[in-house]
Amino acid sequence: MLEEDNSQWGLVHAFVLDGKGGAKPISRQQLDELQLTEEQSLWLHWDRGHPQTHAWLRSASGLNEFSCDLLLEENTRPRLLPLPNNELLLFLRGVNLNPGAEPEDMVSVRIFAAPQRIISLRLRPLRATDQLIDELERGEGPKNPSELLLYLAHHLSDKVDDLVAGLAEQVDGEEEKIDADERYAPDHSLMLHIRRRAASLRRFLAPQRDIYAQLSRNRLPWFVDGNADYWNELNNHLTRNLEELELIRERIGLVLESEHRRMSERMSRTMYRFGIITGVFLPMSFLTGLLGINVGGIPGAESPYGFLIACLLIAGVALGQWWLFRRLRWV
Repeated sequence: MLEEDNSQWGLVHAFVLDGKGGAKPISRQQLDELQLTEEQSLWLHWDRGHPQTHAWLRSASGLNEFSCDLLLEENTRPRLLPLPNNELLLFLRGVNLNPGAEPEDMVSVRIFAAPQRIISLRLRPLRATDQLIDELERGEGPKNPSELLLYLAHHLSDKVDDLVAGLAEQVDGEEEKIDADERYAPDHSLMLHIRRRAASLRRFLAPQRDIYAQLSRNRLPWFVDGNADYWNELNNHLTRNLEELELIRERIGLVLESEHRRMSERMSRTMYRFGIITGVFLPMSFLTGLLGINVGGIPGAESPYGFLIACLLIAGVALGQWWLFRRLRWV
């Protein structure tokens, strides 16, 4: 009931973190009169496409026009932008697990982070935020904005792991079929589709990896001690995923190159056989064509053994060619 009421305002979720791993949901009306204690912090998760979100962000959020413009712009890439007063803008991407969507068409989540509040915006549902809410409801979630950013980034990375592993398994399957049966032809459309997916993932994961590296080096005063190690681990995590995606692209290239080479060899063998057959029958065709000229003076035309002699001559030419081709090691 509370979520339905909030959704009318474009507010997907609103929680007050208690500083102990739990959180209390609040309504849009409570937000205007909310007073936080020192241990508490606020997380507001908005629907970026809702007009009420735009209105609240520009009039009641306390953010300047520059920050609002960046949070509401149509197209963006993963980026990190420090702001005055130890605040920051953080744009991340998550795997698109919505029905009917391509996972590599990654969902953008835009975040404004300050010492006691987090404002996040999304256009499409994101599974990572649902997991984060489940942890808060169990009392096992983040205790403050610093940990909330870390938890969210961790859940986003987990979904990437599953997707990259799935792509690698598809390539493994094609390679195993090729090794098991030399005559098996890999699915070109599938290989090219996997390559496109890997390229799309790299487009967003590479800058996101760099963001995690920056967060591990540039620690804000309100970041929890030790969080830099976790950001560095996320950086290494995405680095491994990017290396795996690059390896997938290389493996696909080798599979397609191997199939192309095999097809070229098969075509070369076929054309070679056709060349041998043509070489055998060309002299015989010349003889039969010459003897078939409908003019006087053809040798053997009046002899009852003319046809037999012509056949023996053609057979002799064929045997001579076979002997010559064997000497030249053409057959």
